[in-house]
Amino acid sequence: MHQYVSIIIPTYNRREFLRKALDSVLRQTYPYFEIIVVDDGSNDGTADMLTSYGSSIKYLHQNNQGPAAARNTGVKASRYDLVAFLDSDDCFTESKLEIHVAAMEDQPEYLISHTDEIWYRRGTLLNQKKKHKRPDGQIFANCLPLCAVGMSTTMVRKSLFDKVGLFDEELPCCEDYDLWLRASIHLPFLLINQPLTIKDGGRPDQVSFIHRVGMDRFRIRSIQKVLSSGQLDSTQTKLANEELVRKCRIYGNGCLKHGRTDEGQYYLDLARRIGEK
Repeated sequence: MHQYVSIIIPTYNRREFLRKALDSVLRQTYPYFEIIVVDDGSNDGTADMLTSYGSSIKYLHQNNQGPAAARNTGVKASRYDLVAFLDSDDCFTESKLEIHVAAMEDQPEYLISHTDEIWYRRGTLLNQKKKHKRPDGQIFANCLPLCAVGMSTTMVRKSLFDKVGLFDEELPCCEDYDLWLRASIHLPFLLINQPLTIKDGGRPDQVSFIHRVGMDRFRIRSIQKVLSSGQLDSTQTKLANEELVRKCRIYGNGCLKHGRTDEGQYYLDLARRIGEK
């Protein structure tokens, strides 16, 4: 019996990119899936474009609430135990689902898995840096400095959300960083070490670009959340505090440099207090 996958694609004003993303799913060598497109308030004709796909997709529309809320809407509407995510400006390679589902079937003890990915920026292939090497197993330490797991590379079992919660809808960005950090406290991540997702970046409409100045304040908040959760062991607590101090210092000094004195001083004072513990 085949395992079906719910593929969740949140979108906001990305009509043409979305078409490429959808077509990459419909070309999959593994045909057992549902596609859920969550339109987060688009006004670019996305709904009209999607009519050509007919019943091959489930279309959900909501007022603009951000990517975390859109993904949560998709998770709640999904029918199957396996859930994969695809950002509307990314694509799957043709064998992505076939390889990924097989890996999850072979190792059912994993609740979350991810693959490698190919990066393009404005049409140019990027060579990824060593710090972007995808981690495997217990990855809490990897998840602290940066988002160590690509959103469009992931496949999870729905029970993951029962254990760690859904995406934090109060975060306008870094909601993926936040979820992986919470999940990695206790859960191992399975890495399928093949580039099965194609990522297209470097555009001004992307959330990571819009919030590129000051993004670390959202990661700071996520680290504070896991530290206050009471779930970390002593090693994890030490690592989290060290990264929190580092991020607070970098962000605080950045604020001072750009004339945001009160905000900068707040984060520098926070770094000092944590460092003195």
